[in-house]
Amino acid sequence: MHSKRIDEKRSSNTRGPKGNKWLHPDVVGLQVIGEDWDREVQECVAKNFDKRTKLWAFEVKLLVNSSNVRECFFQTVSNSSWANFGYLVAAEIEGDKTLKELRMLAAAHGIGVIQLDTIGWEMVNRLATENKDFMEYITLVKHFYQTGVLKPADWKLA
Repeated sequence: MHSKRIDEKRSSNTRGPKGNKWLHPDVVGLQVIGEDWDREVQECVAKNFDKRTKLWAFEVKLLVNSSNVRECFFQTVSNSSWANFGYLVAAEIEGDKTLKELRMLAAAHGIGVIQLDTIGWEMVNRLATENKDFMEYITLVKHFYQTGVLKPADWKLA
């Protein structure tokens, strides 16, 4: 996925204060279908398949709570209506009622919800025990937490 930050401060504002508030998402992405496919397959698909990309939109919020949940959600809907995939990304989702409301809205409108600070340790453990590469990743993360040192050579894609 190739992503880019959209800075609302760079938008023309011909509609007055807050005129662009729900105009565009915070982050956009492009996923090229088959980008890593063999050249022969790419050429075949290019001749017979019209959807070569998928477009993504992410609305990013620090906090989603009971007082702003609907505003945040429908801003996401508004800002991602042009995309194949739309997501509300939150650093914090406050309260069970808020989470219940988000689940209901997401199911009704086809918008994904991502909470950034939640780690599924059961899944991490499963992945680490089943895949050596993932175990190496966890080891690198642990090393960084312990030392604060990040060696770029350890993070190169193979």
